[in-house]
Amino acid sequence: MRLPLHSLSLISRSLSDRLSAIPGRRGVCGAAMRLVQFCRQGDEGGVRVGVDRGEGLGVVDLKAFDPSMPMTMRELLEMGAKGMQCAQRALEVSPAQCVVPFAEVRLLSPVLAPEKVVCVGMNYRDHCLEQNAPIPKEPIIFSKFPSAITGPFDDITLPDESQEVDWEVELAFVIGRKGKHIKEEDAMSYVAGFTVANDVSARDWQMKRNGNQWLLGKTFDSFCPLGPALVTTSAVTDPHNLGIRCLVNGVAVQNSNTDQLIFKTEQVVAWVSQFVTLSPGDVFLTGTPPGVGVFRNPPVFLKKGDVVECQIDQVGIIRNNVV
Repeated sequence: MRLPLHSLSLISRSLSDRLSAIPGRRGVCGAAMRLVQFCRQGDEGGVRVGVDRGEGLGVVDLKAFDPSMPMTMRELLEMGAKGMQCAQRALEVSPAQCVVPFAEVRLLSPVLAPEKVVCVGMNYRDHCLEQNAPIPKEPIIFSKFPSAITGPFDDITLPDESQEVDWEVELAFVIGRKGKHIKEEDAMSYVAGFTVANDVSARDWQMKRNGNQWLLGKTFDSFCPLGPALVTTSAVTDPHNLGIRCLVNGVAVQNSNTDQLIFKTEQVVAWVSQFVTLSPGDVFLTGTPPGVGVFRNPPVFLKKGDVVECQIDQVGIIRNNVV
């Protein structure tokens, strides 16, 4: 069962355009915006991309505003500056006939079918401490299949094959333009923005089976909720100083700050781009803070009926029922 989305007016707010002038915060898009991918309630196949007007004022449908605009976020990012400029104009003008009320909106993941979902393991100092693990000297990289991605308010499905499904709130970022061998000092210019992720993990498959390779335990269907929006870099004052939390059934289980990240956005982009070409729409999950279920005493895992809520300051909230 999906949660009603009209409540998003309480958790999805735009920041002032003046943030776009903060030095060093300019990414692919210079304007402060919350870009969303959505469909109208009852029209599950009609994917659209839009701009959240903030304060519960609805979403500007970019295709309705300009018929030359694409229908998906990935295609919008592939357009580069032209697409971002159109989104900015749409937000500024917001013609009434192009605005979809939140009551009629079902938010989807900000990116569907990305080329890559890149994840960083053991990337919070306090998370390493909770398991008595050494601080990594290089980023630990693994991946999820894109088919694991689900929406910010869609269900997490417990697979029959696992009895140890766990939560992991994570700050995610999305690549906005193609690049290879990117320098750290240039890395933020390749980032379109940030979003909230839950790196749902089957610990039995991650830690005890499949030769201790993490992939299968991380990539069951619905194991990567994302959203609620792609928040452009200019709308985030400092991505490495944000409160980050996870609640299960209303009880805080993770509560930290992204200042605990070992390898920050720029370092991760530079590191991974040594090995692979980054493309618009690629999703990066940057790691989780302490408080995951597997390291509790005794361990705690998700069960049907649970509600998992992941929160990151300035970025948003995702909330998923466990079924």
